[in-house]
Amino acid sequence: MAEADRTSVAGTRVDLGLVVSTLGRVRALDRLLASLDGRLGPSDRVVVVAQGAVPEVRALAARYADKGLPVVVTTSKRGAALGRNTGVAALPARDFLLGFPNDTTWFPDGAVEALRSAAEASGLQAGALTVVDENGPKFVLPPAGTVLDRRSVWSVIEMGLLVRRDVFLEVGGFDAAMGTGGPTPWQAGEATDFLLRLVRRRPDLAQRFEWLPPDVRVGGVPDPHGLSAAERRRKLRSYGRGLGRLVTVHGYPLWWRAAYLLAGLVFGFRNPATHTPGDGWWAFLGRLEGYTGRTIGGQTAAVQR
Repeated sequence: MAEADRTSVAGTRVDLGLVVSTLGRVRALDRLLASLDGRLGPSDRVVVVAQGAVPEVRALAARYADKGLPVVVTTSKRGAALGRNTGVAALPARDFLLGFPNDTTWFPDGAVEALRSAAEASGLQAGALTVVDENGPKFVLPPAGTVLDRRSVWSVIEMGLLVRRDVFLEVGGFDAAMGTGGPTPWQAGEATDFLLRLVRRRPDLAQRFEWLPPDVRVGGVPDPHGLSAAERRRKLRSYGRGLGRLVTVHGYPLWWRAAYLLAGLVFGFRNPATHTPGDGWWAFLGRLEGYTGRTIGGQTAAVQR
């Protein structure tokens, strides 16, 4: 494909394709859809992929569709990555700038307009925006102009990823075997895995990956929101397992893996607003399981709520 065919022209209208995978958390989803109501045009789309409480999700979406929000509902088996791939496939057959908000995500006032304006000004092909919760940014994005590489990919999480549909399909979408709710023990890392594949397949886009300014942001909830201590630690372990497997499969050097493993022990100290010092053991154990490709005690899935 010629480079001219791969690059959107700066200044042309961007149609947003927002894909939301949900287990059926209707109250949270209502907040997300309300934050989009009146801010999307008829050529934009919201695809909600319901993996639970399907009648309730359809009824909620229908109420917003009646008010003019371009939202549709489809279904899939469990797994956030599978749901997102399914949602992309359900979009009309044309170009979209894809975003992947969680059902607990929402767009602050002006966020949709700021996102569209930034994307249209640059002809954005792949990039990231900031995700914040009550404790501040989940990750501080690198400065504009930073190359997307094996280090900077770790600054992007699923609900902050932006990518053109044709690029998403060219890279192969998300690996449905990975991530929360997926069929394997590797319960995290699908966005990082996608970006590592993008770096290899489209080094031109890695060079001009767009880190949007921090005022272009979406809201979220802390990772352990609503979880008991036992559930929080189970989630940490499951996520650590997926990320540990990721760095092994993608061939990170042994020194990097060792440092990442040991960093798990201090996870709780580094995140005192949401975790306790003892939580680090569970992050360490999960990462170790990911490195070895073996689980201990049969636990495979993260807590989903």
